[in-house]
Amino acid sequence: MTITVSGNKKEVKDGLTLPELIADEKVETPEYVTVSLNEEFVSKANEASVVLKEGDVIEFLYFMGGGQY
Repeated sequence: MTITVSGNKKEVKDGLTLPELIADEKVETPEYVTVSLNEEFVSKANEASVVLKEGDVIEFLYFMGGGQY
């Protein structure tokens, strides 16, 4: 099946889960990454149960700390 990951179309196996995709994409520090699936945020509590479907759009959002002096 075809999905879009971070703006790039990819062929992946049917029934791929979100945790499998995170591992396949070698996401650094996945515990600090927020996942957007079809423009909806996926809660950490639900990530393990998400099975991807044809045409899904996934974005990995890395939040950076910072501030002013």
